[in-house]
Amino acid sequence: MSDETAAHDDPLVAARIAKHEEALRSGSYPYRFQRTDLAAALAERYPGLDAGSETGDTVTVAGRLMNVREMGKLAFAVLQDVSGRIQLFVSKDALGDEGFERFLELDGGDWIGATGDVITTKKGELSVSVEDFTLLTKSLRPLPEKWHGLKDVEARSRRRYVDLMVNEHARDTALTRAAIVTALRRQFEERGFVEVETPMLSSQATGAIARPFTTHHNALDIDLQLRIATELYLKRLVVGGLERVFEIGRIFRNEGIDATHNPEFTMLEAYQAFADYEDMMDLIEVVVAAVAEEAVGTTALTYQSRELDLSPPYRRARLIDLVSEAVGEQVSLDTPPDRLRAVAESHGVDVDDGAGPGRVLFDLYERLVEPEIWEPTFVTDYPKEISPLARQHRDDPELAERFELVIAGSEYANAFSELNDPLDQHDRFKEQAAARAAGDDEAHPIDEDYVRALEYGLPPTGGLGIGVDRLVMLLTDQAHIREVILFPTMRPEA
Repeated sequence: MSDETAAHDDPLVAARIAKHEEALRSGSYPYRFQRTDLAAALAERYPGLDAGSETGDTVTVAGRLMNVREMGKLAFAVLQDVSGRIQLFVSKDALGDEGFERFLELDGGDWIGATGDVITTKKGELSVSVEDFTLLTKSLRPLPEKWHGLKDVEARSRRRYVDLMVNEHARDTALTRAAIVTALRRQFEERGFVEVETPMLSSQATGAIARPFTTHHNALDIDLQLRIATELYLKRLVVGGLERVFEIGRIFRNEGIDATHNPEFTMLEAYQAFADYEDMMDLIEVVVAAVAEEAVGTTALTYQSRELDLSPPYRRARLIDLVSEAVGEQVSLDTPPDRLRAVAESHGVDVDDGAGPGRVLFDLYERLVEPEIWEPTFVTDYPKEISPLARQHRDDPELAERFELVIAGSEYANAFSELNDPLDQHDRFKEQAAARAAGDDEAHPIDEDYVRALEYGLPPTGGLGIGVDRLVMLLTDQAHIREVILFPTMRPEA
């Protein structure tokens, strides 16, 4: 059945609606149901029972009925709950003629509860021998056929509720994501970080170089923007004396959609007073490894059929050195502009007219270097030109103390020694404003209140941002971000 088919026009759905109406006439559905055991708990409690065993233990299970097979005076059904599946063994002798017929009237997709003894069948299948059952909710639509082999990713993403019903891998991914977020939170809390919440709506979106979404607040009659980062609010809190803070929250960027980008995504940002970007490297590699161990049980992964080791220490390499290696000659911020542009063009990198050497080097890096990095690598010392919120490098005034963690060809974290000089910060904001006036709609706006906060004094601070969705992709072996976001952004159906 197509999901687009009107329910009442489909004979299978019409038959289910008739059963639903009959159930309502005979007494409605229960408002609650008391379950004693999950499927996985039963499997764990009764491992290795001999075929034909009777435990004498009575349990009550509940979940979605996945299928029913009639075999004369017996029926076998699969019940699925949040933990897994358990077989239901149904006999006419146990339920009587009427009860047995009522069970056979159930359909795949129905929610039911069942009580009975734990047994194993003659074939050794752990089962609940049903003595009583209750229809909890009727499924008016049949489960999709051959869903496991369905290649329509769009349909799976749009109807995640169906995907979760029939696709074990989708359920495992959703549960692993929850475990990853819990582990991330625990790692930061154990290190003395305080979890906080910062605004999602503000008069201007700051803290990153990205295009925001804009909305309108009717009561105040002002335009507001959804946040593109939590950075500047979190650093205000460090100014206020909260020396270690973090937030796990939704971020919104009005940009394209591809395998690693969704307009609405989840970011963890953390800031630590009296630390620098070296400390952030040490922190990130330990946290990522610990989260992998806790959520999936190992740091030795197979990602997209290729081995990957997340155990620290991670390689550290300067961006300029990696670009020089990739282009086959030494390039730097001091390379003559004409030569640098020629190098870029020879490698198929288009250069904007207003791009400075830092931007050109970064564009070369993104095209030639980042996609080729496999093992966890801290790419360090970015051009200051593209790092308006990072502190100037202590050894080179044209660089910033910034790094990105790159794994399997994608960025997973971005971190700085935070810029804490209010005069320098204001100058960089003005440079970004000039770029915005010249047509760069992703340039950072001037945030006067943030500069005012810095004037009260931000101690030496290290900050980091971790892309939660990408980390989930890595740890669940998913190649597309839509597989780890339960409801990804999609074009409305026609």
